[in-house]
Amino acid sequence: MTKFKFLNSTQAIPEDRDGNLPAQFTITAAPSTDIWAKPPSTTRFNAPILCQSVPLASFKRARLSFNANWKDQYDQGGLILILNSVDGKQKWVKTGIELTHGKPHVSAVTKDRWADWSLLPVPSGGRAATMEMVREKDNSLWIYLIEGVQKSPIREVSWVFEEEGVQDCLVGVYVAKPSSEGEELAVNFGHVIIDRDD
Repeated sequence: MTKFKFLNSTQAIPEDRDGNLPAQFTITAAPSTDIWAKPPSTTRFNAPILCQSVPLASFKRARLSFNANWKDQYDQGGLILILNSVDGKQKWVKTGIELTHGKPHVSAVTKDRWADWSLLPVPSGGRAATMEMVREKDNSLWIYLIEGVQKSPIREVSWVFEEEGVQDCLVGVYVAKPSSEGEELAVNFGHVIIDRDD
């Protein structure tokens, strides 16, 4: 049985004979799909997510490379970590590339009560990136952009591993196309690594 599952999608799970993700695979998202929460009342969580359950206490690192032909405003894809609490609340962290202001940007979004969002231009100006989430020694989650051997810090998220009552922690990849216009978005993923202490 595969270790991965889809949320918000009926796409076939890309897997090899051992239930592992292949070195390269593609996930698509239809228009009007998103992962976002903004006051006073916008909450959207209907984008395709391919993920596996990892005990929060054992999470060490998640890393992936990805690329796409980003066309429409807010086209996005990348890496996501989701915390589902026993009281039904959901918090998450996502990072990847998002098309905004006419260009692809490296994006980092965290959602506690509501979501916030930070951006920086893709250094290469291109359509591809390698991103990493790491649990550091001080128990913070750090997001890094990887360029060859260079590891550039993008964001520190201090609260992830201090959360109590986490029923389920999901780690994986996502694709979203918030725009209602245009064709579906296809994002190519590769070399997904999820490290944990077992």
